[in-house]
Amino acid sequence: MGKYKIKTHQATKKRFRKTGSGKILRAKGHQGHLRRRKSDRSKRQMKKMHEVEASGLKKRIKRLAPNLGR
Repeated sequence: MGKYKIKTHQATKKRFRKTGSGKILRAKGHQGHLRRRKSDRSKRQMKKMHEVEASGLKKRIKRLAPNLGR
C-alpha cells in the first residue's frame, strides 16, 4: 500500500495567505455588494489584509491547507 497524498482545501487556499515570517493573513468580508452605502474609511480598511490572531483558527487553517504559502 502506498502513502496517501494530503489534499489542500481549495476554499482555504483562496481565502488565506502566508507571509515569509509565517503569519497567516485574511481579507475582510462585505466588499463586493452594496459598496456605495459604505463610508470611504470602511472601504479603505477592507482593502487591507489582516492577520489571523485566534490560535484555534490558525490551527484549523494549517490543518486544512498544510502547503499554504510554500
